[in-house]
Amino acid sequence: MNELHLETSPYLLQHANNPVHWKAWNEKSLAQAQKENKLIIISIGYSACHWCHVMEHESFENDEVAAVMNAHFVNIKIDREERPDIDAVYMKAVQVMTGQGGWPMNVVTLPDGRPIWGGTYFRKNDWINSLEKLQEIYTQNPQTIFEYAQQLHEGLQSLSVIPKIDSPIEHNLDSLEKLIEKWQKSFDWDFGGMARAPKFMMPTNYEFLLRYGYQTQNQSLLDFTNLTLTKMAYGGLFDTLDGGFSRYSVDMKWHVPHFEKMLYDNGQLVSLYANAYKLTQNPLYKEVIEKTLTFVEKEWLTSEGSFYSALDADSLNAKNHLEEGAFYVWTKEELLELLGKDFDLFSEVFNINEFGHWEHGNYVLIQNQSLEQIAENQYIGIETLAQKKKTWEQKLYSEREKRSKPRLDDKCLTSWNAIMGKGFIEAYKALGNPKYLDIALQNADFITKNLWSAEGHLFRTYKNGKATINAYLEDYAHVIHVFIASYETTLDEHWLQNAKQLTDYSFDHFYDEKAAFFSYTSKTDEALITTHFEVEDNVIPAANSVMASNLFRLGIYFSNSYYENIAEQMVQNIIPTIDYPSAFSNWLNVLLNYSEQNKELAICGEKAFDYLGQINQQYLPNIIISGSKTDSKLPFLENRFEENQTLFYLCQNKTCDIPTADFQQIINKITLNS
Repeated sequence: MNELHLETSPYLLQHANNPVHWKAWNEKSLAQAQKENKLIIISIGYSACHWCHVMEHESFENDEVAAVMNAHFVNIKIDREERPDIDAVYMKAVQVMTGQGGWPMNVVTLPDGRPIWGGTYFRKNDWINSLEKLQEIYTQNPQTIFEYAQQLHEGLQSLSVIPKIDSPIEHNLDSLEKLIEKWQKSFDWDFGGMARAPKFMMPTNYEFLLRYGYQTQNQSLLDFTNLTLTKMAYGGLFDTLDGGFSRYSVDMKWHVPHFEKMLYDNGQLVSLYANAYKLTQNPLYKEVIEKTLTFVEKEWLTSEGSFYSALDADSLNAKNHLEEGAFYVWTKEELLELLGKDFDLFSEVFNINEFGHWEHGNYVLIQNQSLEQIAENQYIGIETLAQKKKTWEQKLYSEREKRSKPRLDDKCLTSWNAIMGKGFIEAYKALGNPKYLDIALQNADFITKNLWSAEGHLFRTYKNGKATINAYLEDYAHVIHVFIASYETTLDEHWLQNAKQLTDYSFDHFYDEKAAFFSYTSKTDEALITTHFEVEDNVIPAANSVMASNLFRLGIYFSNSYYENIAEQMVQNIIPTIDYPSAFSNWLNVLLNYSEQNKELAICGEKAFDYLGQINQQYLPNIIISGSKTDSKLPFLENRFEENQTLFYLCQNKTCDIPTADFQQIINKITLNS
């Protein structure tokens, strides 16, 4: 047993019995490398990562590999979900060295942590040969390694610098047109998403395209976004039996996923489908939301109100061996036995044919036509077919529950919890189910009570009743974001006060005035080899883009010009650097806040909450909403309450219309297509 048995991370515990003398990242491990003048192997992955398990089985469980690693290196295993700061820094290094990145990620560094070599997955012999060669060079010709390490380190530091733009830029939608034109060349008009494989869902991209398409009345963009959401919902990637999305598909048609399910994906996708449902009232989107939240509640919601992190891609197959996707796939023989005379119709819906075949006689359920089309082609009523589909899914779900389930990653991560809480809030706004709001607020309370210390800082992780690891900017950004959303749904101002308190803490501990961005790690944390400013939006939007969005909203609510100025400066610095809009889509969403269409609405009076619910059911991404049923001291609402009436104040850029009690008049003014 190595030192990882002392950890709480499910991923690290999976490696506790490897013959490799793994250590966790801590001062003691790093000091040992310096004292013994040994190279460090930093191996980074996460519990639901399929290829991480493959490399563990092939190499890290192998005595021959362990002998090489233990003899010459200090070996450090890292859960990227616990330590995204370390992951981000060394991922940059791997991308510079190899042109690509991913997990597992394996890096060799000097004793001081500066990287000299790295990559992702390695076969056993390649791994051994590479390590032996590196050790030979380090022993016989160390100067070449030191020189390379210094050059790479200087390059990594330069990557963190974003030019500060002192002169204001024009905020208008025209500047986006060329970026959108360039982006459209990558669109897949057959299956949605980008025209490449593997296909990641990238919810932030479609949140932006939905909003931009709506605000510019660009039907082509709206059609593309809806095509993408429809094709993703048709299955394969989406688990039509039990709800929930896998992380990405390996093919162009969203069919065969890497089967792990991650909390952050599902939280963002519920928010996205909720917004799309508001705009389209597409019943398929409602089905996706309801199934996914049922899955999340059943598999990930804890009795304390927190959410677990993930389900593994691998599960035990019929031969009791771990196999990717074993829990989810079906053979034709199994389906024939379960469905009997309905098999042919089921095959039409879920493509038990060449289109739906994966490999080795296994099928991943996927639609490629709407139920309406299938019903028409099969001369069957749509209601009858819809009911049959429900019955089939229930039958297959019951049968699937008898199988060995994928492993659960039962740690709770602060930012991911906030992202999922936001998903429940958006689902409540779209569908009006009070249970969704209850779960969201329960989770927000959990974060407040268990992940927010008396000293004012957040923790990153929670497991077995204990919060650990000082939180990162990502955690602050998303918690502030969900607290603002909680206010905008309940009008309970304590959520706004919480958001402001965490924002002020973030300025004190993360903001870098010289860079004009927030660093990823707190000033109280041990410094890594280079400062990391997370600015590119990825599968999760960049922490700085989320902070810019938060500051924009809080600046309005609290009439705080400092917040407003910092948000604008951040956007100003980023916009000129954008080449590929897909990597900055949340920044572009923030940019839309500065358009002429963006307005603020205050609802003051005893019926404020009733009107709020009606407004929240509509897709109005260009409106920032506030309100109170009583007199409020919130700067945006101050002196706006009058007894015995409910008034609406519509404002833009610190100028407000005459207040009105006419709700329909307000709806007409804030609905762009009215």
